[in-house]
Amino acid sequence: MEKMSSSPFVTVLILSYNGKQLLDDSISSYLANDYYNFEVVVIDNGSTDGTEEYVANKWPSVKLLRTEVNLKYSGGFNFGLKYAFTEKKSDYVLITNNDVKVDDKLISSTVATALNNTKVGFVVGKVYYYEKPNTFQTCGRKFDERNLRGLDRGFQEIDNGQFDDEVEIPWCDDVFWLVSHELYKTTHGYNTEFAFQGEDFEWQLRAKKAGFKIYFSPKAKLWHKESMSIGKKSAFKSYYDFRNPLIVHMMHRNYNNYKYYFKMKRKNLLIQTIKNIMRFKFEYVIKSWSGFLSALKWGVKNKRITITQILK
Repeated sequence: MEKMSSSPFVTVLILSYNGKQLLDDSISSYLANDYYNFEVVVIDNGSTDGTEEYVANKWPSVKLLRTEVNLKYSGGFNFGLKYAFTEKKSDYVLITNNDVKVDDKLISSTVATALNNTKVGFVVGKVYYYEKPNTFQTCGRKFDERNLRGLDRGFQEIDNGQFDDEVEIPWCDDVFWLVSHELYKTTHGYNTEFAFQGEDFEWQLRAKKAGFKIYFSPKAKLWHKESMSIGKKSAFKSYYDFRNPLIVHMMHRNYNNYKYYFKMKRKNLLIQTIKNIMRFKFEYVIKSWSGFLSALKWGVKNKRITITQILK
């Protein structure tokens, strides 16, 4: 289709690490979008499975950026964001997982929402389960006074039109989100302290402090295969689940404001430890405690928590 110069230019960034088998749905469905002025870019994040050759042979029009080492989730996307906003001068970047399939109006819908509103940082939409295509995984997240980022809006609900309004929302996940150039210029992308897990939460906190907003675009729809890269319930994921969100709270809040979250996390760790020992899942125990202790080490080193507060 002929490009329309009046439409903002969008770069779609798909991050992939040894996941070439997941790219068929994601690349094909993005290429089928009804928007005119966009490009699809695959970030081959140090893969060893032939991703570079696979993409070049199957989708010659798709740009591939390769890192020779795995820069992890945040570093890989920052590599792509620099290319998109600095080299390509994109107006927006759509960050997306590789384990997805999207509606053909996802790009046009998120861009329309961005243009309809002011001080836009992120635009998200409806995320459904791939295996249950009319059931929500998330439609953004609620506000929680003690934990800040609350539960998912619409979690495991059937889509009956209850989230069909374009609205500002307090929080979201980054299964996919449209990022504005202005936000990137101000915040410079992900914080690579958070290789996996918590990276989106931390970026939203910095964005909010700078006055940017998060919007929900109801016509933007995506189906997510969910944690295909790191595993939905892997020991690897447990490490980052117990480490990174706690560091985010320590980094951006004082102790009196995050102490409830800390105590809840500590209690949850003890409960999960007992359960995993009873199930002989000793790797989960080790990874969970390693992540939690890594967070505490960061907090003490950066003077965000004291030994006395830890032991209370």
